[in-house]
Amino acid sequence: MEETEESNNKSKKCNSKPRSVKGCANNNNNPHNNSNNNRYIAFGFRSNQNQYQTYPALLPLPPTIPLQVAVAPPFPQNHNFTSRTLLQNQPFLATPSDSQVQNFTASKVLQRQNDVSKQKDLLRVKATTSPESFVVARRPDSGGVEGKVISLLANHFLVKFDPSQKIFHYDVEISPHPSKEVARLIKQKLVEEHSVVLSGALPVYDGGRTIYSPIEFQNNKIECYISLPIPSSGNKSMVKLQKEGQQIKIFRVNIKLISKFDGKELSSYLNKEGDGWSPLPQEYLHALDVMLRESPTEKCITAGRSFYSSYMGGEKDIGGGAVALRGFFQSLRPTQQGLALNVDFSVTAFHESIGVIPYLEKRLDFLRDISQRKTKGLIDEEKKEVEKALKNIRVFVCHRETVQRYRICSLTEEVTENLCFQDRDGKILRIVNYFKDHYNYDIQYRNLPCLQISRSKPCYLPMELCMICEGQKFLGKLSDDQTARILKMGCQRPRERKAIIDGVVTGSVGPTSGNHARDFKLQISREMTQLYGRILQPPKLKLGDRGLVRDLIPSRHDRQWNLLDSHVFEGTRVERWALMSFGGTSDQKSNIPKFINQLCQRCEQLGIFLNKNTVLNPQFEPMHLLNNVKHLETKLKKLHRASFNNLQLVICVMERKHKGYADLKRIAETNIGVVTQCCLYPNLGKHSSQFLANLALKINAKVGGCTVALYNSFPSQIPRLFKHDGPAIFMGADVTHPHPLDDSSPSVAAVVGSVNWPAANKYVSRMRSQTHRQEIIQDLSTMLGEILDDFYEELLKLPERIIFFRDGVSETQFLKVLKEELQAIRVACSRFPGYKPPITFVVVQKRHHTRLFPCELDPSSTRNQFFNENIAPGTVVDSVITHPREFDFYLCSHWGVKGTSRPIHYHVLWDENQFTSDELQKLVYNLCYTFVRCTKPISLVPPAYYAHLAAYRGRLYLERSDSATLTRSSNISRPAPPKTTPLPKLTENIKKLMFYC
Repeated sequence: MEETEESNNKSKKCNSKPRSVKGCANNNNNPHNNSNNNRYIAFGFRSNQNQYQTYPALLPLPPTIPLQVAVAPPFPQNHNFTSRTLLQNQPFLATPSDSQVQNFTASKVLQRQNDVSKQKDLLRVKATTSPESFVVARRPDSGGVEGKVISLLANHFLVKFDPSQKIFHYDVEISPHPSKEVARLIKQKLVEEHSVVLSGALPVYDGGRTIYSPIEFQNNKIECYISLPIPSSGNKSMVKLQKEGQQIKIFRVNIKLISKFDGKELSSYLNKEGDGWSPLPQEYLHALDVMLRESPTEKCITAGRSFYSSYMGGEKDIGGGAVALRGFFQSLRPTQQGLALNVDFSVTAFHESIGVIPYLEKRLDFLRDISQRKTKGLIDEEKKEVEKALKNIRVFVCHRETVQRYRICSLTEEVTENLCFQDRDGKILRIVNYFKDHYNYDIQYRNLPCLQISRSKPCYLPMELCMICEGQKFLGKLSDDQTARILKMGCQRPRERKAIIDGVVTGSVGPTSGNHARDFKLQISREMTQLYGRILQPPKLKLGDRGLVRDLIPSRHDRQWNLLDSHVFEGTRVERWALMSFGGTSDQKSNIPKFINQLCQRCEQLGIFLNKNTVLNPQFEPMHLLNNVKHLETKLKKLHRASFNNLQLVICVMERKHKGYADLKRIAETNIGVVTQCCLYPNLGKHSSQFLANLALKINAKVGGCTVALYNSFPSQIPRLFKHDGPAIFMGADVTHPHPLDDSSPSVAAVVGSVNWPAANKYVSRMRSQTHRQEIIQDLSTMLGEILDDFYEELLKLPERIIFFRDGVSETQFLKVLKEELQAIRVACSRFPGYKPPITFVVVQKRHHTRLFPCELDPSSTRNQFFNENIAPGTVVDSVITHPREFDFYLCSHWGVKGTSRPIHYHVLWDENQFTSDELQKLVYNLCYTFVRCTKPISLVPPAYYAHLAAYRGRLYLERSDSATLTRSSNISRPAPPKTTPLPKLTENIKKLMFYC
């Protein structure tokens, strides 16, 4: 009937009569873990007396050699990227020199249709014969100097360590393999019962196979047995205690010394001593990180690198079966000041710990009143939604005393009323009769399916007898209301957020709450890092003024500007357009003519021509038309024919948000070739001039115009690198992945590139689907080649410099992404004879946890801002908290209206253009003023932002396959991932437009 999540897979059995187990230790939040020591039984201890004298050291690696230009192919097949300690210590292979690449491709340049993959394969073969070093770009100077200097605080806490302190790394193997919660109980029991053998040490544990200790254990190899009271699941390794009426599970623990190391290499690296190109010593850093996480892990709910606890304000109901918990993030980082602990406030959603039936009532609208209609059944679509909501959630049962936990795999095909199973004697029993006979319980919801809790065999649980375990992160897609409530909880002004972070660092559940820091000889500062930043000056902007050019310098504190007395820099003419209405009340529909008139007037004020006459009268359609793809396409084609197949724009006014939005965009952009602009009826009713202006700016950008340009173009600002007659291209790339619960849909990659110079404010895009959750852009060289073709078509020149901004890359993926994608960029360039432009590759990181606060010790700040205000736009930091050697900086280019501003982290991985700190910071900041959708600087450099929007648009094109994905995932056994679904191709006219804005 039931199957425990922690039981051994090979010995799992479906018990026909579950036993009642009392007083058992719980692997999840058991309050008796510390009080049941008298119930544990140790079955013996054994040690191996082999000495460590002959333990082999790691083989030394050849030193890396810094090169000016080196491009690397993929790692050897056997290279292990999951190695924690050797990730950056492996020698890298490089491609042939540039001349070799050129010789290889020169004879084939005129044949653009040749298979690029063959070129890649040949390059890989040749690369293996030419190994060279591969290093990330180093900081070119001591940092920038432009801008007003200000005092700031950062949520980095200095960590001092003793370089001579040795750390001993032990591998721990526990058999049978336990869950992480049980593994930590075993580790605690090990320390309590075998302190002598552990030399009195208090080791720290990562929850898997690694233990770190500041003291060497008595023996290099240790074998012992730990017993824990855990409920029966049919496992043969159980020993029954007749007196207690419970079962004891025996775990064999093997501990083996792997290595011992000190912090001298890490200290040298942080102090910039020795070889300037040596990689970061990861092993000692990882050991200290595990140590700092030990105490919070024991006291909090862990989710990734964050910890959540009721001590920080309790949980808050956000609706839909979810609750929000406050917590904190922490990470140990190497910085210019030394090691620093980055601590930040965090909020996330968890499943509410209630019964499955009440949970479904809250989660799904069609089950809102199911407790009043117990005979209700589910149609196929409803069943799919229920299974999607419950899949992979852990539950426990309430019809008997047990602490077993079960993971929901799927729902049964049959409803509970018709469901039967075979007991151990081969007898067929009905579920409803079984629970009546064994537990005297009448199942109420007989027309609902049961929960299937095993992938390999039938194991059923009635929904009404299951409770959702607490502490499970909510992985489903949050609704708009839930998202708003989460954001409100996490939206603290700077002073409030700083106070919360300070409280975490000194609090009872934070990283300094345990005794491990003392044993490992760590000193953690309780004060935030004080540092200096700079405020860059805003650029002079170029706007239109009735055919003339007007300049403007944003002088407001938030750096916004308005267009009340100005035009957009380049306005377009929309001669042929139409309007479609979906749903809406009679009053709302009657306002459409007024809306058209107001929009045309606002466009005229902004220097944009929007014809007051549509090609057809406004088309009023019911909302459900968005559910019918064929009829929707027919209606759009009718509009297109009315303009002689030359329709420029369709404005779509909707009653509310609808999933058919995805089909609308796909049909318009891939089947018909027309730009669409959607808006909602509630926004039309506000008669807001700002709403109309925002709508006009988006329309103008989508049909080929631009809002603003830099008055002093980049050749004027950075003449050392840029020339008026030597164009450069700014490119952005991003990969968007499917929802966490989706285990089959493809990822979508997008690349954008500027195609005008020197304005560099119009971008074309390319999108591709690729392997599920693949971060490397698989078809990058082809997409880049097409964008270079577009660039050449516009300017009759190829770009002399490539500046490539890559979004969505974590630090652990830096080298892999750089190696493969830099190679792809070079392959794309090699299609042109003699073309080898210098490349700068910059990773853009949004999802980091560094926050900057105004420093109250700065007397000059009192005149210009309150301490509770955010840092000013243009604030840049490239010292103290940045990387000790590599080229990175934090830039806050926007004004934070709500909450605490998050600066963007720019990390230069490759720089053949040899930017100085000031040059690159000015370039990025000035680009942030050229975004087409608004009249203020944005937080993220536009090429990366546009790539994100384009990748999201590609994701919309695939949303039609959601139902197929749901059907696949309902099987008990997981099928092989399906082949990647290709994206539909854009029409030729849409390709050249910024339709994704």
